[in-house]
Amino acid sequence: MKVLVLGAGGIGGYFGGRLAEKGVDVTFLVRERRYKQLAENGLRLQSIHGDFHLERPQLMKSGEEGGPFDVVLLSNKAYHLEESINDIAPYIEEKTVVIPLLNGIAHMELLWERFGRERVLGGLCFIETTLNADGDVVQTSATHETVFGEWEGGLSERVEQIAEAFSGINGSMRASTNIQRDAWQKYLFITTMSGITTLMNSAVGPIRDSLYGMELTRQLAEECASVIRALEAPIRPDIVDKQMETFQKQGAAMKSSMLRDMEKGLAVEGDHLQGYLLEHAEKRGLSTPLLKVVYNNLKVYEQKRSAGK
Repeated sequence: MKVLVLGAGGIGGYFGGRLAEKGVDVTFLVRERRYKQLAENGLRLQSIHGDFHLERPQLMKSGEEGGPFDVVLLSNKAYHLEESINDIAPYIEEKTVVIPLLNGIAHMELLWERFGRERVLGGLCFIETTLNADGDVVQTSATHETVFGEWEGGLSERVEQIAEAFSGINGSMRASTNIQRDAWQKYLFITTMSGITTLMNSAVGPIRDSLYGMELTRQLAEECASVIRALEAPIRPDIVDKQMETFQKQGAAMKSSMLRDMEKGLAVEGDHLQGYLLEHAEKRGLSTPLLKVVYNNLKVYEQKRSAGK
């Protein structure tokens, strides 16, 4: 099976690297700067689950000939989605399957419009990872998992084939029979986690130990869940309770990727995550005061970031 990974950052670099470590035929489609970096140094993973150095990764730049590919893994940030879709378009053939690992839900409609529903699976990942100053992938979470499946549910032959090809890696890349529910529930968790950590400018530990930290975290989760339920998404009735239990179990130093991006002065996915839910809340007249505060905090950050440039 031939796999094209768009990007070789924290997510694409990690899971693409783990697939290559197993022996899967993986090619990374990257920008000029990253291409040069990987060509010179290789792809280096620093992980609590074991380090790995892929000395000569297979690399491509946009527009170069390659393929055919069986699977395309999208690991880009949401604000690069339109550009990323254009980059992978030449490599999408009749039987190519696209698996997006982006946070949120809004990207699915854009992918369906461009490539057709039949070529796009649902996908998500659970991992804490970033790039260090040398371009190495640094992975620090106990969980390092990718989940994918047919959006309408069930277990198709092609999903079984992909799951078999991805099995046995250092980590987990597994099939789901209800990826739509999984994706919405991940959306709820990451929107709450990124929202509360960026609002408090803090890792999980100090928030959890503060006077109103858990109360505010639950309030944000309940507001987000109310919008998701209004959209008739298939989340569990007790999902907020379950996710608050998960929040309690996170390591004290755990940070959302959005907070890490803010600390580096990078762009954030506020429009794609919190903004998307807030837009639908306002259309339906739902009360989401804390979600508004979270989103406003992100927009203030963006204004200051633009002014700083």
